[in-house]
Amino acid sequence: MTYKFWTLCMIQDGDRVLLLNRNHDHFSGYIPPGGKLEFPESPIEGAIREVKEETGLDVKNLKFKGIYEYVNEKERDRYIIYNYITHDFSGDLLVHSAEGKPEWIHINELESIPMQQSIRRRIPYFFKEGTFEIHVVWDEGEREVRIRET
Repeated sequence: MTYKFWTLCMIQDGDRVLLLNRNHDHFSGYIPPGGKLEFPESPIEGAIREVKEETGLDVKNLKFKGIYEYVNEKERDRYIIYNYITHDFSGDLLVHSAEGKPEWIHINELESIPMQQSIRRRIPYFFKEGTFEIHVVWDEGEREVRIRET
């Protein structure tokens, strides 16, 4: 069995959030900063590092929001994504990064911009109290999605 761990960090400034506008690979569209954990860092350390690499910003006081998990039974893969939000950031925003162009997007526009379904599905949970757990079983397409709010 293969386990892969990722992080994602939503950065909120009032009624806007910072997203990357990506035009490459299988993650095209808007996506919050994040990426693969590097051994032996913790999920929160990985989120802080990824935000810095992709946006130029330093973040702190990250709040854990939930787990998004993909399971491929045929390939025996399990991807676990730790999701965070913060309002506490400093530094100079990059004009462009290797992962895409950082852009501030008004929260009311999130439903209308191009975005992968996996990102769109969890967006509302960043702005609710509590945490979430989303479990997706897939092969060639999604077969089952279970969402639990805690």
